[in-house]
Amino acid sequence: MMTERVGALPAVRSVAALRAAVAAWRAAGDSVALVPTMGALHAGHLALVARGRALARRAVASLFVNPAQFGPAEDLSRYPRDEAGDAAKLASAGCDLLYAPDVAEIYPAGFATTVQPGAIAERLDGRFRPGHFVGVATVVTKLLLEARPDVACFGEKDFQQLQIIRRVARDLDIPVRIEGVPTVREADGLALSSRNAYLSPVERAVAPALHRLLAAAVARIGAGAAPAAAAAAAREGLLRAGFASVDYVEVCDAETLEALSAVDRPARILAAARLGTTRLIDNLPIAPT
Repeated sequence: MMTERVGALPAVRSVAALRAAVAAWRAAGDSVALVPTMGALHAGHLALVARGRALARRAVASLFVNPAQFGPAEDLSRYPRDEAGDAAKLASAGCDLLYAPDVAEIYPAGFATTVQPGAIAERLDGRFRPGHFVGVATVVTKLLLEARPDVACFGEKDFQQLQIIRRVARDLDIPVRIEGVPTVREADGLALSSRNAYLSPVERAVAPALHRLLAAAVARIGAGAAPAAAAAAAREGLLRAGFASVDYVEVCDAETLEALSAVDRPARILAAARLGTTRLIDNLPIAPT
């Protein structure tokens, strides 16, 4: 097995080496958690590792900036990369192994198969990032099949992504528990994101309005407001707060992400808006009224 070290953390870079490491754990009777990441790690990612370690004896984190989920005008070339720093954070969080393949390992010459997640991927972010969720579903399916974990942990901040991955695992009979982990936030409510580093000081001061206005919308719905009216108020508030544009604010069924006109079952309010060149997303649960 070709294992190296990135700082204090053991690391593998091939599917074969990953599978050999996981097989050795399983031979010892250990369960396995997978935490897929694109690096630029923060406390939200480390919460995923902690949850994985709570659910399984061993935790492996993947680090792969997936080109298939970036559009032609998106930030693939400038996406933050710091493998050594990420490995140090993972080691401190109790991660057992880093899986850091290169692009050719994930997408070898002649690669042609993709995973199409269906209607759930065409709503919300799917309308504004064509092909994004095909790239996500394809790479996550590969990671699940490569690592064969008992559980895989994903953050609720990317709630549409989480629900798409749950659907893919269920539809394709991939034997893994998909675990959603609550969003980790700054003290002022801003959801942690690797892209927060792109915000200027002025934009960073405006950014918490996203969480604040979504929370206000949830409260309005709880007090009897129609979902569409509460979402419209949040959208208008974002523009007044200084956001350059709002892609969407929508109240949706928590599982299917279909738009709701009444919150008579578990729901979610989801939003995406732009501050300067940075696109922020967030969401909150809504209990049935």
